[in-house]
Amino acid sequence: MRVLIFGGNGGIGHSLCKQLLNHSPEIELHATYRANKRNDLSDDIIWHNVDITSEDKISELAAQFSSIDWIINAIGLLHTPSNGPEKNLQSCQSEFFLENIKVNALPTLLIAKHFSACLKASSHPRFVTISAKVGSIEDNGLGGWYSYRSSKAALNMLIKNISIEWSRRMPKACILSVHPGTTDTPLSKPFQANVPDGKLFTPDKVASDILHIIEKADPEITGSFLSYDGQTLPW
Repeated sequence: MRVLIFGGNGGIGHSLCKQLLNHSPEIELHATYRANKRNDLSDDIIWHNVDITSEDKISELAAQFSSIDWIINAIGLLHTPSNGPEKNLQSCQSEFFLENIKVNALPTLLIAKHFSACLKASSHPRFVTISAKVGSIEDNGLGGWYSYRSSKAALNMLIKNISIEWSRRMPKACILSVHPGTTDTPLSKPFQANVPDGKLFTPDKVASDILHIIEKADPEITGSFLSYDGQTLPW
C-alpha cells in the first residue's frame, strides 16, 4: 500500500507516520515537510520538501506517482508569532485571514486536483483532511476566531464538493473531513488552559483515531464531516 502524508513532520502527521509503519511495515510511506523533516524515521519514509500552498509544487509532486492509495493532509494554521484567533471584528486583519484560507483550505483543493488520477488508479482510494469542529456553521454558538472558523468552513465545503464530483468520476473513492479533537501540539499550546479535563489528546491517540476512521471508511460516507470518534458533525 502506498500512502502520502502532507505534514509528516508535524505533531499529528508524525504520529500518523509512526503508527502506519508500526502496523504495516510493508507500507510505502511518503511524507512532506516544509522546513525541517524529522530524522528519527528517515530510513523508513520517502520525504518530499513541498510548499503545500504552491500549485506548481503539488503538481510536481503528483507527477512522481502513478498510483496512490491513501492521502492524509495533516497541515493546518491557527496562529503565527504575530497573529492569533480573533476575539472580535476589530482584531481581524486581511492578510492573516487570507493566510488561513491559503494554508487551511486551498491545499485540499490543489491536492484533489493534481492527485485525482493517482487516487483513481487505486482499488480503495482514500483522502482525509484534518478539519476542526469550530468550522461547523451550525455548531457555532460562541463566535470569534473569524479567520480560522472561516477557513475550516471553506475546507468543509471543498470536501463536500469534491466528493460529489468524485462520486461520478471515481466511485470507489472516499474523501472525508475529520475533526481530531484538541491535540497536544504547538498549534493548540496557547489555548490548552481552557480545554476540559480528558479532552486534550496526545498526537498518538489522534493518529490512531484517524487511521481507524480511514480503515473503516466506505464510499457510501464520502463527503462526510466526522469527529475523532467517528460521529457525524453538523456542517
